[in-house]
Amino acid sequence: MADLQEASVTLPSDPASVTTARRYVCGLLADWGMPPGDEAADAVRLIVSELATNAVLHTSGLSPTFTVDVRLERSEQLYIGVTDSHPRRPQRQPAAVQQDNGRGMVIVRHLTQESGGRLEVTPTADGGKTVWITIPWAVTVA
Repeated sequence: MADLQEASVTLPSDPASVTTARRYVCGLLADWGMPPGDEAADAVRLIVSELATNAVLHTSGLSPTFTVDVRLERSEQLYIGVTDSHPRRPQRQPAAVQQDNGRGMVIVRHLTQESGGRLEVTPTADGGKTVWITIPWAVTVA
């Protein structure tokens, strides 16, 4: 396997794109050797769903598209970033709001930490942001 594998897809900020983003990332991970039923694959599937949903729902129409970047370095670290052009960083919602929604970033943080990874938000040159998760690649390379 190569020392660095990278892929990305840019999608319209439309609810249907969340499914496309999730399938895209899961397909890549399967191509790179992660079994689809693997616990890590399930965590990544949910993380991508939550980050893509945030990029669609919480950008107030200021981001007509979002991009999902996936990078695997030396079969050790998996990076997934979702970029949109809205400057607002993800916010933790008040408990009352969280009854029906607003738990996405809590879920992402929990799954990322549980996988031994980290989450960070970085600004983009055009004033938007990328929400990155980094987790150890837990797949044995043959």
